[in-house]
Amino acid sequence: QVQLVESGGGLVQAGGSLRLSCGASGRTFSSLGMGWFRQASGKEREFVASNGWRGTNYADFVKGRFTISRDNAKNTVYLQMNSLNPEDTALYYCAADRSGGGWHSSSRYDIWGQGTQVTVSS
Repeated sequence: QVQLVESGGGLVQAGGSLRLSCGASGRTFSSLGMGWFRQASGKEREFVASNGWRGTNYADFVKGRFTISRDNAKNTVYLQMNSLNPEDTALYYCAADRSGGGWHSSSRYDIWGQGTQVTVSS
Protein backbone atom coordinates (compact mmCIF):
# COMPACT_ATOMS: atom_id res chain seq x y z
CA GLN A 1 0.00 0.00 0.00
CA VAL A 2 1.42 3.36 -1.04
CA GLN A 3 1.62 6.01 1.66
CA LEU A 4 2.22 9.70 1.04
CA VAL A 5 3.91 12.20 3.32
CA GLU A 6 3.99 15.91 2.51
CA SER A 7 6.51 18.41 3.80
CA GLY A 8 7.76 21.90 3.09
CA GLY A 9 4.82 24.00 4.18
CA GLY A 10 5.21 27.01 6.42
CA LEU A 11 4.72 30.73 6.81
CA VAL A 12 5.94 33.01 4.03
CA GLN A 13 5.42 36.64 3.11
CA ALA A 14 3.49 37.63 0.02
CA GLY A 15 5.70 37.42 -3.03
CA GLY A 16 7.78 34.66 -1.52
CA SER A 17 8.32 31.05 -2.52
CA LEU A 18 7.99 27.60 -1.03
CA ARG A 19 8.66 24.12 -2.34
CA LEU A 20 6.42 21.35 -1.17
CA SER A 21 7.56 17.76 -1.30
CA CYS A 22 5.54 14.57 -1.21
CA GLY A 23 7.36 11.33 -0.59
CA ALA A 24 5.77 8.01 -1.44
CA SER A 25 6.47 4.58 -0.07
CA GLY A 26 6.23 1.52 -2.27
CA ARG A 27 7.76 0.44 -5.53
CA THR A 28 5.12 1.62 -8.00
CA PHE A 29 5.61 5.38 -7.79
CA SER A 30 6.63 5.85 -11.41
CA SER A 31 3.32 4.41 -12.60
CA LEU A 32 1.20 6.67 -10.41
CA GLY A 33 -0.52 9.82 -11.48
CA MET A 34 0.22 12.49 -8.89
CA GLY A 35 -1.76 15.54 -7.97
CA TRP A 36 -1.65 18.48 -5.62
CA PHE A 37 -4.83 19.87 -4.11
CA ARG A 38 -5.51 22.51 -1.52
CA GLN A 39 -8.24 23.39 0.92
CA ALA A 40 -8.58 26.79 2.49
CA SER A 41 -10.48 27.24 5.71
CA GLY A 42 -14.21 27.16 5.07
CA LYS A 43 -13.78 26.24 1.40
CA GLU A 44 -13.92 23.08 -0.64
CA ARG A 45 -10.83 21.21 -1.69
CA GLU A 46 -9.60 22.38 -5.10
CA PHE A 47 -7.26 21.10 -7.77
CA VAL A 48 -3.86 22.75 -8.05
CA ALA A 49 -1.66 20.65 -10.35
CA SER A 50 -1.20 17.12 -11.63
CA ASN A 51 1.25 14.95 -13.51
CA GLY A 52 0.65 11.64 -15.23
CA TRP A 53 0.21 10.04 -18.64
CA ARG A 54 -2.27 12.82 -19.41
CA GLY A 55 0.59 15.24 -19.11
CA THR A 56 1.06 18.10 -16.68
CA ASN A 57 -1.90 20.26 -15.82
CA TYR A 58 -2.48 23.31 -13.67
CA ALA A 59 -5.39 25.21 -12.27
CA ASP A 60 -5.75 28.57 -13.97
CA PHE A 61 -5.03 30.46 -10.76
CA VAL A 62 -1.53 28.96 -10.45
CA LYS A 63 -0.36 28.94 -14.05
CA GLY A 64 2.96 30.67 -14.37
CA ARG A 65 3.51 30.65 -10.61
CA PHE A 66 3.52 26.99 -9.54
CA THR A 67 5.41 24.07 -11.06
CA ILE A 68 4.82 20.40 -10.42
CA SER A 69 7.70 18.00 -10.95
CA ARG A 70 8.63 14.52 -9.90
CA ASP A 71 11.74 12.47 -9.27
CA ASN A 72 10.82 8.83 -9.75
CA ALA A 73 14.20 7.68 -8.44
CA LYS A 74 13.39 9.38 -5.14
CA ASN A 75 9.68 8.49 -5.14
CA THR A 76 8.94 12.18 -4.69
CA VAL A 77 6.71 14.77 -6.30
CA TYR A 78 7.31 18.48 -5.77
CA LEU A 79 5.29 21.64 -6.01
CA GLN A 80 7.40 24.75 -6.47
CA MET A 81 5.31 27.77 -5.55
CA ASN A 82 6.46 31.26 -6.49
CA SER A 83 4.86 34.68 -6.22
CA LEU A 84 2.69 33.51 -3.36
CA ASN A 85 -0.19 35.67 -2.24
CA PRO A 86 -2.50 35.46 0.80
CA GLU A 87 -5.17 33.72 -1.31
CA ASP A 88 -2.78 30.76 -1.59
CA THR A 89 -3.09 30.12 2.14
CA ALA A 90 -4.45 26.59 2.55
CA LEU A 91 -3.72 23.06 3.59
CA TYR A 92 -1.98 21.45 0.63
CA TYR A 93 -2.42 17.75 -0.08
CA CYS A 94 -0.72 15.44 -2.48
CA ALA A 95 -2.61 12.50 -3.90
CA ALA A 96 -1.86 9.42 -5.96
CA ASP A 97 -3.93 8.02 -8.78
CA ARG A 98 -3.33 4.35 -9.53
CA SER A 99 -4.60 4.71 -13.09
CA GLY A 100 -1.58 6.90 -13.73
CA GLY A 101 -3.47 9.64 -15.51
CA GLY A 102 -3.19 12.56 -13.15
CA TRP A 103 -6.66 14.11 -13.12
CA HIS A 104 -8.33 17.34 -12.08
CA SER A 105 -11.01 15.62 -10.05
CA SER A 106 -10.17 14.60 -6.52
CA SER A 107 -12.49 11.62 -6.85
CA ARG A 108 -10.02 9.99 -9.26
CA TYR A 109 -7.33 9.76 -6.60
CA ASP A 110 -6.96 6.70 -4.41
CA ILE A 111 -4.38 7.72 -1.86
CA TRP A 112 -3.97 10.97 0.04
CA GLY A 113 -1.34 12.45 2.28
CA GLN A 114 -2.08 14.19 5.54
CA GLY A 115 -1.49 17.69 4.17
CA THR A 116 0.98 20.46 4.86
CA GLN A 117 -0.08 23.96 5.85
CA VAL A 118 0.94 26.94 3.74
CA THR A 119 0.28 30.38 5.18
CA VAL A 120 1.04 33.53 3.21
CA SER A 121 1.08 36.80 5.09
CA SER A 122 0.38 40.15 3.47
